[in-house]
Amino acid sequence: MNEGDVFIQLILNIEIPLWCFLDLDNSNACDKYYDIMLKGEKSSSFNMGEPLKSPAKKSRKDSNREKLPKTSDSTDTLEEKIWKELPEDLYEAVLARLPPATFFRFRSVSHKWNSLLASHSFAQHCAEVPQGHPWFYATNHENVNSGAMYDPSLKKWYYPSNPFSTKMFVVPIASAGGLVCFFEIRYQNFYVCNPLTQSFKRIPSRSVPILSSVAVGMTLHGNGYKIIWLGITGKYEVYDSKEDAWTVSGSMPSSVELPLYLKYTSQSVCIENTMYFMRFNPEGIVSYNVANGVWKQFSVPPPPHLSGHSLAEFGGQIMLVGLLTKNAATCVCIWELQKMTLLWKEVDRMPNVWCLEFYGKHINMTCVGNKSLLMLSLRAKRMNRLVTYDVMKREWCKVPTCVFPSGRKRQWITCGTAFHPSQTALA
Repeated sequence: MNEGDVFIQLILNIEIPLWCFLDLDNSNACDKYYDIMLKGEKSSSFNMGEPLKSPAKKSRKDSNREKLPKTSDSTDTLEEKIWKELPEDLYEAVLARLPPATFFRFRSVSHKWNSLLASHSFAQHCAEVPQGHPWFYATNHENVNSGAMYDPSLKKWYYPSNPFSTKMFVVPIASAGGLVCFFEIRYQNFYVCNPLTQSFKRIPSRSVPILSSVAVGMTLHGNGYKIIWLGITGKYEVYDSKEDAWTVSGSMPSSVELPLYLKYTSQSVCIENTMYFMRFNPEGIVSYNVANGVWKQFSVPPPPHLSGHSLAEFGGQIMLVGLLTKNAATCVCIWELQKMTLLWKEVDRMPNVWCLEFYGKHINMTCVGNKSLLMLSLRAKRMNRLVTYDVMKREWCKVPTCVFPSGRKRQWITCGTAFHPSQTALA
């Protein structure tokens, strides 16, 4: 079956044989479709012990209907030649709207479709497609260098090949669009990677050494991206992918209180051109505008009895997710920052039935992704749970267990980030 036949069946929503687009590099990507194929193959055999039934007598209405000329189905209506001569830009427009997992199965149909990843026109078509829910990239406590990706639409984990050396201690710390920023702890190097395509880049070394823990933010900027690291002393540097260099933009203004105690377990959020970091002592938020280089500090008192909290973002609003513990009861709550009062307003909390499992236990929570769809890793003694929260729908969902191929059954997610899967994002 050639690419034209595959495309016709794609348009007509007809099931395509698995061998047409089997991706040998990632057999897990075909599992979902393979399951569908198996469910669709129903046996036509019958039980020899059962008596054969005589055909039922047809009504006059049914007999007359059979005498009418048969109308052709959608396959016969659409002329094959027309679809095979479809303009190239329409090919790309349709393929750009495929779900990411489906696209990567289809690209093995031909070298032509596989080469779309480097096509500028295909990248433009992909940019026109509205973004759906983000995916999640996560690592566990045993295999830091082994990553896993979660697709919330299919509720399926993928285990991509590792672009890093096994000797490197690398963790995902930030993301922008379809790119994920990694930090190598031992040698303090930054890397950027597209987890879907394995497009990979080592960021040049910095001019200022990192002597303590830092907070990292990442945002798309123009046709590239920017990365910022920020330390306790107020020193910071900004990397611009267009220039492929770090710059020291200046010193922290006096309005930002030093030392800058940052909550490193909370990822930064980016709204338009501004990054937001959570700080404590005093409690609040520090912001940095990547367009004009202006720093600001906001005093934002946290809700009482709060722990394990992290910043999140939805629709231009700063959100907060955390554990609310009172006496022996613990619940996961969601807050929204009120712009006028700079106070947190609770907007939702986990169902009480789920929270009963936490009663009397010491819960540790990690926010793996904080962009419109949140993923939370909840861990206690003899308990390990993964859940997602859809901020717009206010919907909680349980996530299937993530079992890394080289790990034990009892694993938990230690860190991760959300990213928007992209076939064309280049590091």
